[in-house]
Amino acid sequence: MSRKFLRSYKEAYDYSYTSGAYATIEMIKVKPDIVRAVYIHSRYAGKKDIDALCRTMGIPMLHDDRAFERINQKENSYVLGVFSKYFCELMPNRPHIVMVNPSDMGNLGTVIRTMAGLNMLDLAVVTPAADILHPKTIRASMGALFHIRFQCFSSFDAYKDAFPDHVYFPFTPEGKIPLSRDNCPHAPLFSLLFGNEAAGLPVQCKTAGTGVKIPQSALVDSLNLSIAAGIGMFIFADKHGLI
Repeated sequence: MSRKFLRSYKEAYDYSYTSGAYATIEMIKVKPDIVRAVYIHSRYAGKKDIDALCRTMGIPMLHDDRAFERINQKENSYVLGVFSKYFCELMPNRPHIVMVNPSDMGNLGTVIRTMAGLNMLDLAVVTPAADILHPKTIRASMGALFHIRFQCFSSFDAYKDAFPDHVYFPFTPEGKIPLSRDNCPHAPLFSLLFGNEAAGLPVQCKTAGTGVKIPQSALVDSLNLSIAAGIGMFIFADKHGLI
């Protein structure tokens, strides 16, 4: 493996990294064809298991402690997977989660992990947005990114044009429907829309469908994006028999 892969991550590169054993193993199991190499730190205790997995999949496994220093990995991360960037297309006959201009990689990764846990496997990201293939996003998702389909769109209109048959439910504090397990709208095909952490959803998204709000106390002005998305996805997944 060429040492050019030891540089710190940049969005312009055609490859990225998984940081940590769990995310790396998930990637190897789900998408072995994209893996270029796996780096193992000398302190990692599970070398034999991951070595056997890499051998089975025909993936190079390299030992280079300095690799972790070169790309500024966290000290407790002793496994690093290098993979080729890839892109997907959403399933037109499945429910979608639509993240409009999310800016925080941690939130984006957490939403992805929740999606996988609730069997909602199609994510539309309206750009500009946090980098979905950044190592921080992947780490926050705990490798769940490799279980979902994701597609980026330059605008919300571009997404709507691609999926005109979906029923849109924008999540906003002004929503007409107070969401609960007993008060969840049903639609054969639906898209749940969530906005930016600071600005929320733009007007064109709020008016794209029937607004939904999550009831809350007056002690806070809003819920964290990943928490709100998790609540909304759980209730919709439960209502539509996805879990």
